[in-house]
Amino acid sequence: MNWQKPNGFITLVSVLVVGAVGTAISASVVLLGLGASRTSFAIEQSNQAKALSIACSDEALMQIRYDTSYSGSGNLTLGQGTCSYTVAAGAGEARTITSSGTVGTITRKVETSISAINPAITVSSWQEVADF
Repeated sequence: MNWQKPNGFITLVSVLVVGAVGTAISASVVLLGLGASRTSFAIEQSNQAKALSIACSDEALMQIRYDTSYSGSGNLTLGQGTCSYTVAAGAGEARTITSSGTVGTITRKVETSISAINPAITVSSWQEVADF
């Protein structure tokens, strides 16, 4: 019997191993790209929600400027999201504005405190909050 060395066997196994490693690296890069894309989209929605919340706070300030005794609520729809605000009267000219903006599943909230309305609106605090 004449047994020959399997010269092509080592080459075949090497090609299979290199191919498997290449496929694993490619799959990892694709999955990392998808994760980064999702994170970027969520950050963009969060920024839009915050901008909407601030827009509703500004709308509430305009309502107070037009009617110094204003207290109530309202809504706005801008772009891909919505926001709502509530103005609560305090002692004297004090007012508290709570507003929230929502884009997709992300909501951001802003609370604004006003200490005086006349002769000009005086905002004593303006901060983003986790909840009202």
